[in-house]
Amino acid sequence: YMIFYPHMRQANNRKEGNMDDDSAVIYGLEFQARSLCAVSGDVDHIQYLVGTQSFKNDNQVHLLEFDEESNVINSNVFLHPLGEVWHISSCPFDKEILVTCYDRNNGSKTNRHATAWRMPTDSEIPTSPVPSQVSSGHTAPVDSELGNPARARRSTAGVSFPPLIPMFHLTSDIGNMKSILWHPNEIKSSLISVHDQHLQLWDFQVATESSAKVVNVIDLGEKSHLNFTAAAWNPHHNGTQIAGAYDTNIKAWDLRAMKPAYTIENAHGILVRDIDFNPNKTYYLVSCGDDCLVKFWDVRNTSEPLLKLANHSHWVWSVSYNHFHDQLVLSSSSDSRVMLFNILSLSSEPFGQYGDFEDEESASNKEEEPPEDGIIATYEEHEDSVYASCWSCSDPWVFASLSYDGRLVINRTIVRPQTFDILILGVCLLRIIIINSTQPDRNY
Repeated sequence: YMIFYPHMRQANNRKEGNMDDDSAVIYGLEFQARSLCAVSGDVDHIQYLVGTQSFKNDNQVHLLEFDEESNVINSNVFLHPLGEVWHISSCPFDKEILVTCYDRNNGSKTNRHATAWRMPTDSEIPTSPVPSQVSSGHTAPVDSELGNPARARRSTAGVSFPPLIPMFHLTSDIGNMKSILWHPNEIKSSLISVHDQHLQLWDFQVATESSAKVVNVIDLGEKSHLNFTAAAWNPHHNGTQIAGAYDTNIKAWDLRAMKPAYTIENAHGILVRDIDFNPNKTYYLVSCGDDCLVKFWDVRNTSEPLLKLANHSHWVWSVSYNHFHDQLVLSSSSDSRVMLFNILSLSSEPFGQYGDFEDEESASNKEEEPPEDGIIATYEEHEDSVYASCWSCSDPWVFASLSYDGRLVINRTIVRPQTFDILILGVCLLRIIIINSTQPDRNY
């Protein structure tokens, strides 16, 4: 595995006065890019996957690992031999497996497909760089759709990278595959593919060399040209519900009955770009769209949003809850900015919920007003549209963002007054545990 950080530098273009001065770490890709995801199968390392979009050159998938101690990014680069990567997702139970959605030309028509890949092991990677005019000799399994076996090829920089190894294709004839969702329960090997007007449920466990098995199909059912723009798998209810965004609407289905569960009509004034479920509160959902808004919903009453945020000045492409602390919400936009919000009023950890302790410190805390919802920080390290942003799956304080010019930025949220209540709650819980363990007769 090669260490590769040719365009990495540090920057500090952060607004709001409540963040520390820790510099962001910037990693530059060789090509344009818009697909980003955290590696979810590794809880010990901060890792991300990025897929490139180059029409003329061989595309790449970058496996990036952030070393917090040295504040650098270590990179492993793999060739993606099947076209421009529009979406990438990491397998939650095997960190070496990923799925990409990519464009392939079929005559005058371009179709979007999906393939599951395995990253090559150390023994499958050439031990030394290969001259640009010579093949490395490493071959992936023969794929009839690829033609010749995939060989290590050079990038425009003249360095050869090993190719990803194809496992199976998600073969479907119901339209372009826009994205792939893994089941939120890590032990279940199910996938959902998002198409123009359909959602397909796949069984990954019975995958063969050519394809996985289609279990069921959801039809959008709209008698128009409306297409899905985003989808999210609800982590609650044992993963039996999925929601999809199309045009200005959001609609959810019960996967057990394969029937609609609820609909949020006109959730945004223009196109809905992304949605995400609160990981801790069952009925809460966040959405963003081309109306420059981020909205929070209770799906039990969809007539009005619980909260609107109008801080971005252009289309909002992504929004996501923090996996560990749901009051922290991340968004990115075509205004080239990434924003971090503290939405304490709608979180599962409201101010003071763990009760008061009878001492002077707690008495003084009672007089404090709960912090208001709002921006913790605005990040301005990007110079192009920020199409993707996501939290680390292993560290609750680290997140990455990706702009179309191939710039990936890793930032860390440093606890300051607006987020200090998170630590207060943790200290309170620890204190309760210590008291209960040392004084069993006192139950808190």
